[in-house]
Amino acid sequence: MLNEIDLSRVDLNLMVLFEAVMRERHVGRAAERLHLTPSAVSHGIGRLRRLLNDPLFLKTPKGVTPTARASQLASPITELLARTRSVLSSATPFDPASTTRRFTIGAPDGSSAVLLLPLLDTLKTTAPGIEISVRQLMPVAGEVSPEKAWRTAWSELDAREMDLAIVPTDSTPLRFSRHLLYDEDFVLVVRAGNPLARKPSLKRYLEARHLVVSITGEPHGFVDAVLASEGHSRRVACTVPNFMFALAVVAESDLVCAVPRRFAHTHGARFGLKVIEPPLPLGGFHMNLVLPEIAMMDGGVAWLVELLLTQHKS
Repeated sequence: MLNEIDLSRVDLNLMVLFEAVMRERHVGRAAERLHLTPSAVSHGIGRLRRLLNDPLFLKTPKGVTPTARASQLASPITELLARTRSVLSSATPFDPASTTRRFTIGAPDGSSAVLLLPLLDTLKTTAPGIEISVRQLMPVAGEVSPEKAWRTAWSELDAREMDLAIVPTDSTPLRFSRHLLYDEDFVLVVRAGNPLARKPSLKRYLEARHLVVSITGEPHGFVDAVLASEGHSRRVACTVPNFMFALAVVAESDLVCAVPRRFAHTHGARFGLKVIEPPLPLGGFHMNLVLPEIAMMDGGVAWLVELLLTQHKS
């Protein structure tokens, strides 16, 4: 804890600097974000280190990594800055037309590839100074609990490494605000000449060679669980780490792949793919927009949330 003497020496800008370095994990990029020189950022970190009696950030070949103490401080400093920004924004309301803020959105690639293009199109005319960063989110491999499976997203939201997350689960910690973005289910994509496209059937589907999107390379996915519950199985011939890669591979092969419906209809045509209904229901889920409750006090974040919800009403 800071005592009264320490508090009198604290510059709020040091908290902003801490937040930027925590988010970027790189002194140079943090300097660019804050329109400062790298030496100025390093000097500020030095002041914080002396003030808090901790190294805070350790150098790595790719930038810096936070110490345990820095990770502990991330959430309360984020809350402090959010409340401060809220007080200031009440005097100067957020103006999308003039702001030059950068917002970071975390999402699996099957949803980020759906929401990004309409978002950029809207920003081009209504908020041309806004910049968007997208972080790919993936569930923790092998984790059964939905809330724990997305724990990486929760920790990144707490640390303000991203402003909001789009996740396919209703199981979110109570400290977060959750908003339904849209409902989603799965369809199949195949190249135009694939026999399955001409005469889709359960038999042809089970006999086909399948492609699975798997960040770990594990060939057993949710479709296999659905098939097993009906007494069926399939052959997984290939795995790839993301859905866009999957479309490219399917376009040049006889493989069949299950992908999110909105993603298929947004990007399938450019690869010349046919979208067909699966021969048995593969299940559906909610895509939810999630962010810390405190973040909604930020006028800019609240504006972005409302924009996304308006664009993607179920």
